[in-house]
Amino acid sequence: MLHSTFITSEPELESRIVQLTRDLVLIKSTHSMPQERDRCFQLLRNHLDGIPELKLQMFESNGFESMIAIPSSVEVPEVLFFAHLDVVEHHGPEFYRSQLQDGRIYGPGAGDMKGALAILLVLFEHLLTENPQLSIALAVTSDEECGGYDGARYLLQEVGLRAHSVVLPDGGTIDEITVEEKGILHAKVCMTGRSAHASRPWRGENALIKLMDAMVRIQAQFDPIEMDSESERRDRDDSDYWFPTCTVTNIETHNESINRIPDWVEATFDIRFPPPHTVEEMIEILKNSLGPDAEITPLVSAESTHLEPDPCFLDVTKSIIGVTPRLIKVAGGSDARFFRNYGIPVMLSRPLVGNIHGTNEWIDISSMIDYYHICEHYALTRCSAKGG
Repeated sequence: MLHSTFITSEPELESRIVQLTRDLVLIKSTHSMPQERDRCFQLLRNHLDGIPELKLQMFESNGFESMIAIPSSVEVPEVLFFAHLDVVEHHGPEFYRSQLQDGRIYGPGAGDMKGALAILLVLFEHLLTENPQLSIALAVTSDEECGGYDGARYLLQEVGLRAHSVVLPDGGTIDEITVEEKGILHAKVCMTGRSAHASRPWRGENALIKLMDAMVRIQAQFDPIEMDSESERRDRDDSDYWFPTCTVTNIETHNESINRIPDWVEATFDIRFPPPHTVEEMIEILKNSLGPDAEITPLVSAESTHLEPDPCFLDVTKSIIGVTPRLIKVAGGSDARFFRNYGIPVMLSRPLVGNIHGTNEWIDISSMIDYYHICEHYALTRCSAKGG
């Protein structure tokens, strides 16, 4: 079996991963900040430039960059480490801070997924320093939070990226591996009315009221979330809510006056659905509920995804954490769906994380080290078995 001995101690490993995670968290690599996304890629390239015989390629699609790093002698890697560096938007620069507390790293994107990116980068660097021709690769994209079409989809469909297996730390947890993801429909809805003075509502047609009435009809089409207490909802698995859900995430009008009836309103919907439901079925629900006056624009759409993790990854995970990992189904989505379209197995687990997309997002440091060793042993085992 191949071995990696570049890092001489666990404290040194932890220090490197923690420092790199905190450096990444400080970069505001959001959808609206292309210069910050570029700065994040530059930090990654700085770490990779010293690796001998490494082919480093940058790609761009609709303003979103992606990176592939692979040994020059490898065409299709045995194991591809895959991550995204973009994070969701937070209002105000004061949120982009990093803090260490109670064995965790806090900060926007710490759990989704800059901590995991730091792990993969450190591991990739160390594995190739010891074994320069090892059959592994690292790919990083910058658009996962807005759909992944110009990142993962572009690399697979346009660039021709392939791998025998993919490690994608963007779901599950240290002792849970995702095998089912709900389908996704993100849609923008526009409705029009007729403007009038608010003191004479009978002379207008309030687009906002029309939308609100339609939203009641939409919600009636989806199974209601059980009225558990807040603590019960926190503790229950996604699989307990394995039915379609619809969430209104934004409502906007052009109206800037309190005394004016709005003649236009726009809303965004986030719909998640398990099989056998489909994107087409969800769009029909919107059409039937909103009526002919509504304009519906799908922004992101993906059918539900079934993942088949490599049994070797399950065995390696058990050997590191001491228990057999659970196979779970989740409400969220990831770039794994693009790889499954090409029949590529995806290992979807990660360290312990919390408050994803919140201002106090965190990742557990001890589990980061466990996850590092899981990925390390899996890559070395797969490459040894294939003679890579």
